[in-house]
Amino acid sequence: MVLQFGEQISPEVHLKIQAFAALLEKNTLAGIVEWVPAYTTLTIYYAPLLIGNGGSEDPYDVLYRHLASLAAKLENIAPMPGRLVEIPVCYGGSFGPDLDIVAAHHNISPEEVIAIHSQQEYTVYMIGFAPGFPYLGGLSKKIACPRKAAPRSSVPAGSVGIAGLQTGIYPISTPGGWQLIGRTPITLFGYCKQPPSLLQAGDRLRFMPVSAKDYERMERSRHEH
Repeated sequence: MVLQFGEQISPEVHLKIQAFAALLEKNTLAGIVEWVPAYTTLTIYYAPLLIGNGGSEDPYDVLYRHLASLAAKLENIAPMPGRLVEIPVCYGGSFGPDLDIVAAHHNISPEEVIAIHSQQEYTVYMIGFAPGFPYLGGLSKKIACPRKAAPRSSVPAGSVGIAGLQTGIYPISTPGGWQLIGRTPITLFGYCKQPPSLLQAGDRLRFMPVSAKDYERMERSRHEH
C-alpha cells in the first residue's frame, strides 16, 4: 500500500513522512512487514494472511482503517530531528575526477565547489537505487550539475556525487552517472551490520573535507578493524 504525502519534493513533505513513520513504529499492526519512505510517499509492505488475525474481513480494509486512524493523529505529532552524521570526504584528484567539470559548469574554482558542498547541512530524504545509497536534499544551486551523458560502468564505493539538485554517496561499487567530486573512506553499507545501512531516512548529514593522507589513514584503520 502506497501512502502519498505530496506531489513535490520538499522539507515539509519529508517531515510529514518521517512523522507518520515514527507514529507507525509505535503503533504497528501484526502483518506489517516493513515500510519504506521515499521523496513523497511511504510504501507499506504487508503479509495479507497475518492481517486481522486471519478473519473473514479483507486484510486490505483492515490495514487501510489502521493507517487512516494514524493519519488522523498526524497533525498532533512533531517529528524528532534526525541524528547528525559527519562524513569525511577527500575531494578532487582520483577521488573526485569530476570536480573540475562541476567547477567549470558554474565558472568557479574547484575550491569553491568544495567549500559550498561541505558547508551545507543535508537531509537524508530516502535510501534507494543501491543498498544504503542516500538521496540527500539541501544541495546549493551554485554547484548543481547534470548527470554525465554516458554513465560509468563502475563507480568506486564511497564516491560522493552530484546529479542535478541532488548529492549522494555510492555505498557499494556500481554503475552510475553522477558527477563524482570526492570519496569517503567510511563504509555506508554492510551485510553483517545491524542495521546494514549507516544512514537512514530523516538523518542529517555534513561532509567534512579531509586530505588524501587522512583518507588513507582512515582507510587503513577501517580495514584493520
